[in-house]
Amino acid sequence: MASGAVYADDASLSSLNTKESNLMTGVHLFCWSNPLHPDLFPGCRKMEAEIVRMVTTGGTESILLACLAYRNLALEKGIDIPEIVVPVTAHAAFDKAAHLYGMKIVHIPLDRSLKVDIKSMRRAINPKTCMLVGSCPNFPHGIVDPIEDIAKMGRQNNVPVHVDACLGGFLVCFMENCGFDLKPFDFRVPGVTSISADTHKYAFAPKGTSVIMYERSRCGANIAVCWSTLISIGRSGYVEKTRKIIEKTRFIIDRLHKINGIRVLGEPEVSVVAFTSDVFNVYELCDDMSASGWNLNALQYPAAIHLCVTAKHLQPGVAEKFLDDVERISAELMKNPTRTSGGIAAMYGTSQSLPDRSLVVDMASEFLNACYSLPCWIGDK
Repeated sequence: MASGAVYADDASLSSLNTKESNLMTGVHLFCWSNPLHPDLFPGCRKMEAEIVRMVTTGGTESILLACLAYRNLALEKGIDIPEIVVPVTAHAAFDKAAHLYGMKIVHIPLDRSLKVDIKSMRRAINPKTCMLVGSCPNFPHGIVDPIEDIAKMGRQNNVPVHVDACLGGFLVCFMENCGFDLKPFDFRVPGVTSISADTHKYAFAPKGTSVIMYERSRCGANIAVCWSTLISIGRSGYVEKTRKIIEKTRFIIDRLHKINGIRVLGEPEVSVVAFTSDVFNVYELCDDMSASGWNLNALQYPAAIHLCVTAKHLQPGVAEKFLDDVERISAELMKNPTRTSGGIAAMYGTSQSLPDRSLVVDMASEFLNACYSLPCWIGDK
């Protein structure tokens, strides 16, 4: 069972992908359409408009487009090297945007609650700042940044504010309907100028769709499939799925708090829970959980692992089995807290302890080379 990755677990959604379904009829009708020609494909244009106007192929593209828009705005103002101010927990796509678009990225540390430190962010703002970023929630720890405070700084300094809700966008927008407390994070907050949200995560649309929304303001088949999924589930369906996922997440958090040797990081509010240990190497726990069939996400600074709760974890007994395995393995590690082995524990432990951070890039490159290497066939030179 994986952390995140697969977000839907609904037989009716699976049936939508059959050849006879209305959804697949939409794919057949629109697989050759081109959204760049709205006059030729008005149906595709209408569906994109009903989804949220700007459909992309994923969260990275949504973030890249937001950064590109703010970079161009900064260039028009005469700023030579625009600066993006982001929490250290922000998605790597912001670093990618800075690299691709000739921008500078400024990483802001976290406070004790694992939210971006507002005082440090305020000090980082200067005449070259072109955008401020907050996550709702962030990927590593599932913590929601103080969006209202960030937006207030944006208004005071006339700087656009982007909210990255790619991970939990289709949960946080329904949490209020479920009776869960969550501070405003969207366009109701004055100063928020753009939001990114992935429809292929908790909107349960097929992979390859995300949205980028601007406060003022791509493949036709993907738009059709995404639109069909949204219509199929409906608002009431999303509210019910949100209720179940948040309740299951909080059940997991409560149980983790009771496991000896485990410490939950911060106060997760949405669907991601990160945890570590002050007694044993948490990467050893991650390795042993993998051996037990759990695919979790390893984190650094601090060393931790996280579980992204999805509809798959709502299946009877899945969450309980996960918690039982964490408790069992933690008890074993408590008896031998200095245990070291290979796997993730070795890789993440080594990279985190390297004094020369430039070597991490080399390690990552070698890892990718290994992932994409092919066997050498007999006769090849």
